[in-house]
Amino acid sequence: MWPAASDLTDPIETARLRLRAVEEADAATVARLMTPEVTRWLASWPSPVTEALARERLAQMRDATRTAQGVCWAIERTEDRALMGTISVLRSRDAAMRGALGYWLGEPFHRQGFMSEAAAAAVAAAFVRLDLRVIEAGAQPENYGSLAVMRALGMRPIGPRLMWAAGRQRDELCEYFELARDAAAR
Repeated sequence: MWPAASDLTDPIETARLRLRAVEEADAATVARLMTPEVTRWLASWPSPVTEALARERLAQMRDATRTAQGVCWAIERTEDRALMGTISVLRSRDAAMRGALGYWLGEPFHRQGFMSEAAAAAVAAAFVRLDLRVIEAGAQPENYGSLAVMRALGMRPIGPRLMWAAGRQRDELCEYFELARDAAAR
């Protein structure tokens, strides 16, 4: 039995952030924040990102949450409600108890610890809201910021593998990490 949609969209508050459901109205800000420096690390987002593409992706995120195939949030800074990026955990197509963590922040919000804070809250909520047993994430070996976020979550390395980067129409080598629900509870 999947959780009620309202449970999936309930916002999450952290010390500095609010994770809330993504909205169509976020499209213009998402498109503006998706600079080449951001999209170079994102497998599925091409560069440049138009407002129409952002609107389409946000609709897909809302649909994934509505159908309990994932939990997807906009990341806002609490002090001024600035939209900073998005974070999601999507249920694996092949293993319903396994999820994939994906995230990004706009350049003005890099290197301030925001993503580690958002990811800790999102992963904890996704384990419960989606009843997952394992959450994995991957990043290119040169994406030191994302690798640091995964390590900060307590994820353990599970090795490299090729990932199709649809945004660039090529395979890319990524380092993968995972976190089991029972390990996250410690």
